[in-house]
Amino acid sequence: MQVLKFVVGVAVFSFISLNITASAAAEFPFGLEMTLETQQLPGARHAPVIEIGENGEAKLDLWCKSGRGQFSVAADTVIFLPGEMSDTACTPALAQADDALIAGLGGVANWRRQGDFVSLIGPATFRFRLNSN
Repeated sequence: MQVLKFVVGVAVFSFISLNITASAAAEFPFGLEMTLETQQLPGARHAPVIEIGENGEAKLDLWCKSGRGQFSVAADTVIFLPGEMSDTACTPALAQADDALIAGLGGVANWRRQGDFVSLIGPATFRFRLNSN
């Protein structure tokens, strides 16, 4: 009987440990920076980057525009509210790509994290890679 209790105890502890590890790996990336997985656009200096603060405040550095926004998260639901964006001198194509990305982020409803990748899911899905540097 003692052996059975020990085995059950180890099994329960292992299950709890695995669930804690899995949930930690699946947390929303507050306090991290992530880069949009996309093809490089002609004339763009880099792919869009979003830095998300601990309270959901977001700093956006897109193809040519930059600004702020706010993420609100509950379980697998996410809402993004864009803030004011700076309108730097850029090509009409890059400005249009930035506007489309901002509008698309405003339409996301869910999110999913798989390792170093975060997907923001809505009418369009945006996949971001967490920056590790």
